[in-house]
Amino acid sequence: MNITFETPDQPAVHALIRELDAHLYSLYPAENVYALDIASLCAPGVLFAVVREPDGAAIGCGAIVIQPEYGEVKRMYLRPQARGRGVARRLMEVLEAKALEHGCRTFMLETGPTLDDALALYERMGYRRRDPFGDYPDHPCSVFMQKESGA
Repeated sequence: MNITFETPDQPAVHALIRELDAHLYSLYPAENVYALDIASLCAPGVLFAVVREPDGAAIGCGAIVIQPEYGEVKRMYLRPQARGRGVARRLMEVLEAKALEHGCRTFMLETGPTLDDALALYERMGYRRRDPFGDYPDHPCSVFMQKESGA
């Protein structure tokens, strides 16, 4: 497995984002899916990583949007066949390390309450539940989490 920072504007990433969106929209009402589109993921201040198999096939992605006071984890996705191998944890570690290089010391995220594997991963990595942040409304379809870096 290889994790590199790449442009999100490429066909392999478009396919990953379509899969992620289909999954999220199957679980939650559209107004409660706070997804960034490809153009937003290409904006300055967005760190976007792609996970690839040794043969080059894209199997996952994730981003951190650097805000003035925190980095927000966005668009975390692994294809089902890539799950259960520690890949998501490694992707998060790579994203956080890159964000630390950009001066980010606080990480936040919003995720869905039924995404049990994601919630468990975030908790194992030191994220703790918190109140809504940014422009997010307080809603039962959202779980908000935060982690302070020790670096």
